[in-house]
Amino acid sequence: RQQGKGTKLNRTVTVAPVRKSINVAAAPDRAFHVFTAGMSRWWLKSHSINKKSPIKDIVIEPKAGGRWYERGEDGSTCDWGRVLSWEPPTRLVLSWEITADWKHDPDLKTEVEVRFVAEGKNATRVELEHRRLDLYGARGDEMRGIFDSEMGWKGLLAAFAASASAEQGGSNP
Repeated sequence: RQQGKGTKLNRTVTVAPVRKSINVAAAPDRAFHVFTAGMSRWWLKSHSINKKSPIKDIVIEPKAGGRWYERGEDGSTCDWGRVLSWEPPTRLVLSWEITADWKHDPDLKTEVEVRFVAEGKNATRVELEHRRLDLYGARGDEMRGIFDSEMGWKGLLAAFAASASAEQGGSNP
């Protein structure tokens, strides 16, 4: 028998998670609230998978097993994922079920974990990790690059921090 004949090579694609952190001028409970209940106020409106209608609301149902979805101005909804862990005000884990073609697929379950670490009375370090990117297969590196870009989690977290800090100041209860 010749070496290599009948042998299949199994390649495992390993894609490093995207990790971002940002300091927010707000207490952890406020930061958690703005990240979850206030996502509509800071999420970039251009980051929508609803082809029917622009984003009106982004909803994270506040419980493990809850839905994470966008609601369009016309009332239509598009699922983004599920709440895997709901631990206010310190931790949130969401399944990100959006394909490389920006469509919902409930069988694709990458994960977004967000931790809220107190750094003082009105200061929180928010740490985000988007992992399991290997589930994108051959497009894993491409998706990692998108999530790691200025228009990805970096820009989204900057918008979140600005919103949370402004709300802490009392301008938006």
